[in-house]
Amino acid sequence: MEIGIDSFAATGNLYSALDAQGNIDAMEQLLARIEFADRAGLDVFGIGEHHRKEFLDSATSVILAAAAARTTNIRLSSAVTVLSAADPVRLFQQFATLDIISKGRAEMVVGRGSSIEAFPLFGFSLQDYDALFAEKLGLLLQVKDNETVTWSGRFRAPLHEQAIYPRPVQQPLPVWLGVGGTPASFVRAGTLGLPLMVAIIGGDTERFRPLVDLYRRAGKEAGFAPEELKVGIHSLGYVADTTEEAAETYYPGYKETFTKLGRERGWPPVTRPGFDAQRGPRGAYLIGSPEIVAEKIIRHSEALGGVSRFTFQMDNAGLSHEQLMNAIALIGQKVKPLVG
Repeated sequence: MEIGIDSFAATGNLYSALDAQGNIDAMEQLLARIEFADRAGLDVFGIGEHHRKEFLDSATSVILAAAAARTTNIRLSSAVTVLSAADPVRLFQQFATLDIISKGRAEMVVGRGSSIEAFPLFGFSLQDYDALFAEKLGLLLQVKDNETVTWSGRFRAPLHEQAIYPRPVQQPLPVWLGVGGTPASFVRAGTLGLPLMVAIIGGDTERFRPLVDLYRRAGKEAGFAPEELKVGIHSLGYVADTTEEAAETYYPGYKETFTKLGRERGWPPVTRPGFDAQRGPRGAYLIGSPEIVAEKIIRHSEALGGVSRFTFQMDNAGLSHEQLMNAIALIGQKVKPLVG
């Protein structure tokens, strides 16, 4: 199983934008963590996409290109790209360029986006939420598979025998479909034969098994082999020397971050019993010692019928750079060998 990290390039300040030097420091620390994850033997590092003052990830491919110049082996991915609000042609060009810079290590995880700020920012209507994604995904896949494209749709000017460059090193450039809990999204990924990245940020992981089965069934019916239908999990996680240390270190920043998000999105306030339930044996969070976390990753994989990739989301809980570096070291040195 591949093990990696996903980051939203959090600044550590939920309430105001950082000054120029603060942004420089936060970005330099993020790049240092990606470089360290590469040396620690992790398989993949993903950067999300947000357009908010507490994150620096609005230009994902730029961050990944800077990371490509400082790394050798680790795969570099979006996590996720809000495809609905992007131009698929320009997006492909950016990641094809990243693939060249990284010598064939670029990937995309594309999704509709759970954060909606990109839609008004780039002039799109939330009323077209799914239609935008379906059309743009179709164009992206056509550009990925064809050097010259003829295409027309509702939300973009048509293309007529238009050649699109540069072409990536990898043929084809890997594109994963990032999904939440919508059955239609799982079916779409299976029908298209795309690898699936499931964001499990709460609840019982086993509840996703029927949806993953739906994905695999749709892929089989569309003629794809089982080995083509990869499943990944993205979850909140943090590793420390002991489970008690991990929980006590992670909880304060987690509570602050998700209580603020809850006020924006209508979620209930964060409570310690709820947090402890989520990091328990059946909950989604992977917070604990290396041994506890490795056991839980294996259990999650078995619950979903086999998982190809797991990525930790750690930097949204106000953790220091040093704490995140220590977690990456533990994941590389202890968790990954235990998972196998």
